[in-house]
Amino acid sequence: MKNETILKLKELVGRNNLLDSPEDKMVYSYDGTPLISHQPEAILRPRSSEEVSEILKMANEDGFAVIPRGSGTGLSGGSVPSEDSVVLLFNHWDKIIEIDSDNLTAWVEPGLVTASLHREVEKIGLFYPPDPGSQNICTIGGNVAENAGGLRGLKYGVTKNYVMGIEMILPNGDIIQNGGKNVKDVAGYNLRDLIIGSEGTLGIFTKILVKLIPKPETSKTLLAFYDRLTDAADTVSEIISKHVIPCTVEFLDNTTLKSVEAFAHLGLPQDISALLLLEVDGHREVVNREAELVEQLCKKCGAREVQVARDDEEALKLKTARRAAFSALARVKPTTILEDATVPRSNLATLVDKIDAISKKYNLLIGNFGHAGDGNLHPTCLTDERDADEIKRVEKAFDEIYDETIRLGGTITGEHGVGLAKKGFLEKMIEVPALDAMRKIKQAWDPNNVLNPGKIISHSPKCEGKLI
Repeated sequence: MKNETILKLKELVGRNNLLDSPEDKMVYSYDGTPLISHQPEAILRPRSSEEVSEILKMANEDGFAVIPRGSGTGLSGGSVPSEDSVVLLFNHWDKIIEIDSDNLTAWVEPGLVTASLHREVEKIGLFYPPDPGSQNICTIGGNVAENAGGLRGLKYGVTKNYVMGIEMILPNGDIIQNGGKNVKDVAGYNLRDLIIGSEGTLGIFTKILVKLIPKPETSKTLLAFYDRLTDAADTVSEIISKHVIPCTVEFLDNTTLKSVEAFAHLGLPQDISALLLLEVDGHREVVNREAELVEQLCKKCGAREVQVARDDEEALKLKTARRAAFSALARVKPTTILEDATVPRSNLATLVDKIDAISKKYNLLIGNFGHAGDGNLHPTCLTDERDADEIKRVEKAFDEIYDETIRLGGTITGEHGVGLAKKGFLEKMIEVPALDAMRKIKQAWDPNNVLNPGKIISHSPKCEGKLI
């Protein structure tokens, strides 16, 4: 990047809002994805939508790339800088602009931490359901960019189900707003739903309007312990077949359980094959009835033991087992590769067994946990990136895991996104006409390829030469 471009950017955002020391470049060269990094030319902290707009206009004129970033918790390389790029930080855009109780909405800035929104709306009896595992650090803007899921996804859906409006900056610098507080609105193309899950490749959010719902009256949390993985998977199908939709149905295998117990000391049994964390919520009489039925069904399907939380404090302790999964696994070895495979619920047990067989085939330690209620698993390989031979085995193992996922009618990502890490898998899963349609959308919106280039799909197909 030319020095004169850096000087123009510094003049635009202010000297204190442009970081370009070697230390800063190193800090912002990676996100939560292992084995992928690239240093940016500079890091910018814009203070207004107008500044973001001017930065993008300058990017088109001077030919550099712009990489939006929240907290950097992404797990697919979505906010890793590209060549000749600047990173735009939004974690200081962390305000709740408005909570509208009459319309059950809230306008927020993109850098607002998700758990902060949970706490504020729950103070007044409202509820924002999406709850990614990293909710205490991830931001709403990042959630929207990735269409993040969470533990409550089975009953309440994912981020896209709670976004009603967006103010965003297009790649050419235009500022637009799409959507609003109307419950019904079918005027024109739904640009909002196109931008949700676009991983920062089609626009940059500056304000987000989210939908709220009344906070459930009460909830009950249960832990069920199993000697066989298949019994745990069968339990999920049995519960849903009885028309009970828990807000949470989470799964941990033995490897993950042992790591969690060593980390959090919760008194979990170490000799079981799997654990299910279940939570039902709603009106008190319904919750009591459904919790009893869920407990019965767990035992019917082979649960060795079922624990029911007596109060909120004990429920929080039980839920800690699931929320601590990634942190606990990350302590075992120097490198933690957390993946994201999703299949129809009916194929969950098949995929779990296949992952276990693949881990043994390649002599790898793979912990498995995830959202059993919606078929979303997180096979997590515990390895050491300094061991080149083992990393090659890891790559082969995940190739086989995703081949099996696709064969079972699944998808290569349920909530983490494609980013850089899964572009190759996407080409296995999606047919060429669909990929071409996605590429044409990117080219139409961002002809100069300035906004988060190289993520999800290549700007040009392979047959046209070098990928961008």
